[in-house]
Amino acid sequence: MKIRTKALSYDEVVRLPSWKHRRPRKPSAFLAGVARLALGGELKKTGFSFEKTDMERAGDGPWLILMNHCSFTDLSIAFEVLKDRPFSIVCTSDALVGKESLVRSLGCIPTRKFVSDLSLISDIAYALNTNKASVLMFPEAGYSLDGTGTRLPKHFGIFLKKLKHPVVMITTFGSFTRDPLYNNLQKRDVTITCRMECLFTPEELAKTKVERIDEIVEKEFTLDYFKWQLDNRVEIDEPFRADGLNRILYKCPHCMTEGKTVGKGTTLTCENCGAAYEMDTLGRLNGINVETRFSHIPDWFAWEREQIREEIENGTYLLDVPCDIAVLKDSRALYMVGSGRLHHDCSGFVLEGCDGKLRYEQPPGVSYSVNSDYFWYEIGDIVSIGTNEGLYYCFPKEGDIVARTRLAAEELYKKATRRA
Repeated sequence: MKIRTKALSYDEVVRLPSWKHRRPRKPSAFLAGVARLALGGELKKTGFSFEKTDMERAGDGPWLILMNHCSFTDLSIAFEVLKDRPFSIVCTSDALVGKESLVRSLGCIPTRKFVSDLSLISDIAYALNTNKASVLMFPEAGYSLDGTGTRLPKHFGIFLKKLKHPVVMITTFGSFTRDPLYNNLQKRDVTITCRMECLFTPEELAKTKVERIDEIVEKEFTLDYFKWQLDNRVEIDEPFRADGLNRILYKCPHCMTEGKTVGKGTTLTCENCGAAYEMDTLGRLNGINVETRFSHIPDWFAWEREQIREEIENGTYLLDVPCDIAVLKDSRALYMVGSGRLHHDCSGFVLEGCDGKLRYEQPPGVSYSVNSDYFWYEIGDIVSIGTNEGLYYCFPKEGDIVARTRLAAEELYKKATRRA
């Protein structure tokens, strides 16, 4: 999937009018059917099936539907399991580029990832109450990098109580394993299933404390798909299964060097010290010429988070990389405005570029995470920051910095909000 791009100077982009807010439309049943057919072919290859649990409690709806986010296949799943009802999707605003009318006709509700959007709650309420459509949202906002659940917004229960609608959960199994974000969009031969269940009725939301609602939702999003793969003996024998693994396992636990690991074929190797691991068909890592430090990939990723946390605590965390810069200002195109440098330290982000005309600063307490993606729209790996007036997409020219930046942004947010 690609996105429409256009080269403009930064001055020209600044002069463009910002996106105008629009209320969500009623979903077109015809377009939803077309989308289901278009996406269904890919889903059929997976032997897809699903089960419903306790759904009689949800009634006829409309529902607020929560779904964990693992890969683009999630959309195919959603259109299949929700085919009998109208529903809107909370989507990222870049999905509208070049096709705004079509996407809005599907009832989609655009928002900017990890940017405060005061209109989003009212738009969701409008879709539920006025359009009488269910609303599907991915509260994690970003894809899982390592197959575990990602952070959720704080006090999510307040939002659920405010809407006063049944809350339904869709949990996928196999979606991440078939198409993990780091693996260069290469599909594996994996069966996909999902479970749909009612979490709360409106009456239960009304009488349940916010803290308890948060606990229940957090539990639903506590996932580990590498463990799921091992427990269910899901064999991945594709010869490219370790391609791009360096994107998440960027730091060598043997020599402590960053940015020198290379995932290729079935192995992950550190080019600095030569430490090599093989990724077996059940997703485990086994040392080839070294003692295995981490056999479970999420454990390695968690260790990298600990390393980042220590750097933040002692004030040594730093990222400073050259990057190409794109700006999302409206739905006509993604504007390629030039190059610059992305700087990230304990004080937050600073993006400078476009011959000195661009300088954007974002302190740590602005967002609980950061938009980060691999091979985004087949352009490249990105870190995105910004505001409702415009988003800056930074394509780093060197190093595997995407996962590292997300981990650091999350840990810096925790520190900043603890002090607040």
